[in-house]
Amino acid sequence: MEYGFFGFNTGPLSNARAIERVVVSAEQLGYESVWSAEHLVMMDPEDPVLPVPPKANLVGSVASLAFAAAKTERIMIGSGIILIALRDPIMLAKELAAVDVLSGGRLLAGFGVGFVPREFETLGVPWEERGARTSEHIEVLRTLWTEEQPAFDGRFTKFSGVQSRPLPVQKPHPPIILGGDSPPALRRAVAQADGWYSFHGVEETAAMLEALEEAAKTTERPASLGRLEIIISPHGPIDADTAKRYEDLGVDRLVVVRDPFETSIPPSREAEDTIVRFLEDQARELGIG
Repeated sequence: MEYGFFGFNTGPLSNARAIERVVVSAEQLGYESVWSAEHLVMMDPEDPVLPVPPKANLVGSVASLAFAAAKTERIMIGSGIILIALRDPIMLAKELAAVDVLSGGRLLAGFGVGFVPREFETLGVPWEERGARTSEHIEVLRTLWTEEQPAFDGRFTKFSGVQSRPLPVQKPHPPIILGGDSPPALRRAVAQADGWYSFHGVEETAAMLEALEEAAKTTERPASLGRLEIIISPHGPIDADTAKRYEDLGVDRLVVVRDPFETSIPPSREAEDTIVRFLEDQARELGIG
C-alpha cells in the first residue's frame, strides 16, 4: 500500500515557504504522493454545507501542483480534488498537461463534482448540470490528451480542427481519479476513472467498497481502464493496525491528513513545524520510507 499526504496548499500551508517545506519533507520521508485541496470561493457568511471560515486560505490547485512539482523530484503530485464541473475543460486539459510535462510525468489528476450550491451559483454553472458536466468534461480531457486529431461534439463542449500540445508525459494520460460517494458518483468512477478517492474511516470504507461493487454490477467498465484503484483519506492520524485494516479491505493508497478542518489556521513557522512532525510521526508509525 502507498501513502500520501493531503492538503499541502491549505490554511497553514498557504504560502510558498510552507508548501515547499512540506512537500520536500514528504518526499524525503518516503511518501508516495502529496495532494492539493480545492474550493474556488468560500461562502461569506459561512455556509453549513461547507463548514470553513470565509477567509480561509486555499492556494489555487493548478498553481500549487506546478509549484510542488518544481520543488520535488520523485513524489507524485495529486489534485484531491479539482472541481471539474466548474472548469472549462479545454483550458483545464492544457493546464494539467503542462503540470504532467513539467513534473516529468508525476500528475495524479483527481476530480470531483462539487457539493456547494452557492459555489456553482457564483460561477454561473447550473447546479443541476454538475453531474453531466463532470462526465462530459472527463471525456474532453481524455480526447485532448490522447488523440492525434482531437475532435469532440458534446452537450457543453464542441471542437475540431485543433491541437493542444504538448501532450502529457504519462501514457495514455495521467491517472484520472474521481471522488464522491453518491450512487451517480460511484457509477461514474466505475465507468470513467482509473481510481476512486474519498474520506472515510475503516467501517465507512468497507461500506463504500460494497456500494462500488454494487455499482459495478450495473455499470459497464471499459477493459482499457483495468482495475479501479482505491484511495482513502482517514480522519486524522492513524496507527499501523488501522492501516493494515484498510489494506485488508483492498485500499491501494492511504492519503493521511492531520486535520481536515485546519484550513482556518494562518501560515506560521509553528504551524509548519506541527505538520512536519505529523508527517514524521506517521512515517515512523506506518513504516513509510
